[in-house]
Amino acid sequence: MKTSGDAIAKAFFLSCAGISAVMTSAVFLFMIVLGLPLFRKGSFMDIWMGTWSPAEGVFGIGHMIAGTFWIAIPAVVLSLPLSLGTSFVIAGLGGPRLRETLISLVRFMTGIPTVIYGFLGIFLLVPLIREELGGPGMCVLAASMVLAVLITPTMVLFFSHSLMAVDPAHVQAARALGAGRIQRLLYVMLPEALGGMATGLVLALGRALGDTLIALMLAGNALGMPAGFLDPARTLTGHIALVQAADYDSLEFRSIFACGIALYLFTTASVIAVRFIERGKKEAA
Repeated sequence: MKTSGDAIAKAFFLSCAGISAVMTSAVFLFMIVLGLPLFRKGSFMDIWMGTWSPAEGVFGIGHMIAGTFWIAIPAVVLSLPLSLGTSFVIAGLGGPRLRETLISLVRFMTGIPTVIYGFLGIFLLVPLIREELGGPGMCVLAASMVLAVLITPTMVLFFSHSLMAVDPAHVQAARALGAGRIQRLLYVMLPEALGGMATGLVLALGRALGDTLIALMLAGNALGMPAGFLDPARTLTGHIALVQAADYDSLEFRSIFACGIALYLFTTASVIAVRFIERGKKEAA
């Protein structure tokens, strides 16, 4: 019975994995099929690297791709030190009461609706940037700063969980050798936790690349290529939200599937990179 039960469980889980893989592939094929009218009109390079001018029959999403990375990468860079510091306190530098308080606060932040962050950015951050730094206020910097706050809980939870999952025997051995808290954290826990932390970093980047509301509310949604952090920009997700009201049969509407394919490929590349990192760490161990 046990062998039969194991076989049934294995078949069930393999079926679930297969269904997930099929659904993921089906979504990608769905976007390709619906985007075919646009792809037939111009070359892939014209679409991925070109500009957006529907009046002239040009439907390139290059500026939107650039705007997405202009906002997402600075958001991750801004969030990384804050997330690392908070995770270090949770994993070993803080006392039990401080640790529980920080974990509760981070979990609470994950439940705050994105629109709340957006409204705070509009009424607090945008006027401050406009008055102190100039420009329209709704710009790459405003969107990146608010997005950094939004993705911080994701990074903190992954970082702290990875640090606390380190083998206690290794930590105790370092303590027996006279290593202090910071030394144990930096030289024992951090190297062993890098794989899990890399996963958290990629998930946070994926969250930043795929967020719609913050970019829509704070980035300015300009179609031009941003030249600096005080310039407005339009992201791929923001473009999808703004264009989806267009006529279903128009090439303008079909461009949202090109944006979806780009986001899909970026996320897939990030996940593959993490898998290679984790495999390299396992082989090194």
